[in-house]
Amino acid sequence: MKEKQIFMEEFNNKLHRLGRITLVLSVVFLVALPFIVGAVFGVSPDFKAFLGGFAKVGVIYIPVAIVEFLVYTPMLGVGGSYLSFITGNVTNMKIPCVMNSKEIAGTQDGTPEHEIISTISVATSAIVTTLVIAVGVILMVPLQPVLQNPILLPAFNNVVPALFGALGLKYFIKSPQIAVIPLVLMSVLYIFVPSLISQTSLMLLPSGALALGIGFFLFKKGKLN
Repeated sequence: MKEKQIFMEEFNNKLHRLGRITLVLSVVFLVALPFIVGAVFGVSPDFKAFLGGFAKVGVIYIPVAIVEFLVYTPMLGVGGSYLSFITGNVTNMKIPCVMNSKEIAGTQDGTPEHEIISTISVATSAIVTTLVIAVGVILMVPLQPVLQNPILLPAFNNVVPALFGALGLKYFIKSPQIAVIPLVLMSVLYIFVPSLISQTSLMLLPSGALALGIGFFLFKKGKLN
């Protein structure tokens, strides 16, 4: 057990070092690219307009980014977190992949086994996503009639809700006493305030806090292990 702990500490330290380097490089490349293009073509953005636009978007996405980091990191583990936040598609690709892999392997969050399973599943998801996108780009023109078919468009628009509904059902069934109240309240809220549907990530904060509060209350009452 002690040897396993030492190995995981060394393994995670290496992941943190590599992850920080790759994250910094990714941010630098993403931010630098517009300026390089501007320098090559002799143009530059209107920084006053840029700051105004950034402020409007940042008000929404900065809290969302913080919430997603706090919620997703325990599920993804060290290696999975770095890979996910660098490659993107965290909510609609990486999280479902990790949760499904966790269910199949029977691992628990925070264990060395989960760290390994999470890292492998996120890496596999990133590779598969890249390959699918490459094939999609090549076949974009031939597939255009299918992708723009008005009969199929509603299905494409509901892929992510259907995916999370199927994944969530398993966990709702496991702990219905925790899931029912947040699920009902959020459903009613979205029905009466449809504009909040586009702010799903932000709404994770109150719904997650409510679920944690219910779980803590049931634990204190001895009704939950």
